[in-house]
Amino acid sequence: MAKEIERKFIVRNDDWRDGSEGLFCRQGYLATSGSSASSAGATIRVRVMGEQGFLTIKGKQQGITRSEYEYPIPLEDANAMLDEFCPWPLVEKVRYEREHAGLTWEIDEFMGENDGLIVAEIELEHSDQAVSLPDWLGQEVSEDPRYRNASLAKKPYSEWGRRDS
Repeated sequence: MAKEIERKFIVRNDDWRDGSEGLFCRQGYLATSGSSASSAGATIRVRVMGEQGFLTIKGKQQGITRSEYEYPIPLEDANAMLDEFCPWPLVEKVRYEREHAGLTWEIDEFMGENDGLIVAEIELEHSDQAVSLPDWLGQEVSEDPRYRNASLAKKPYSEWGRRDS
C-alpha cells in the first residue's frame, strides 16, 4: 500500500527563493472527504503539473500519514476533467523544490483565490523521522485541515477572514 507521510509549514519569508523557476500546477477535485461522491474519506484529485496530467486518490489522514495512489494520465484528459468535472475555483499554484539538510522541500506559492499563501511540505519515510527545519519556515500546519489543497478548493485562503474558519 502506498503511504504519504508529510509535514506542512507556513513559509514566513522569501529566504527560500533563489531565482529559479517553479512549475505551474492547476488541480481540482472529483470527490473530497465529506462529499457524497467520496467513499471512506477518500479524496480524488485531477492535476496538471507543467505538461503532465495526474489522477490521485488519497485516503483519510491520520496524523501526518495517509494512503496515496497517483497515476499519470494524458494531459488532454486531465485538462478536460478539470474543465468538465471539477468545481471552481481550481487550486492554482507554482511549485518550487529546495534542498535542505539532504531532503527536498516542496514549496507551493498559491495563486488566484488562494493568493498570498505559501506553504512548504516535506515527505518523510516514517512519521517520527527527524527533520532539520530551514529558517524560512514558520508555524507547522500539518494537522490543520484548512491548509489541505482539497480544503483550499472549497474555502479559499482569500475567504478565511470573511466567515468562520
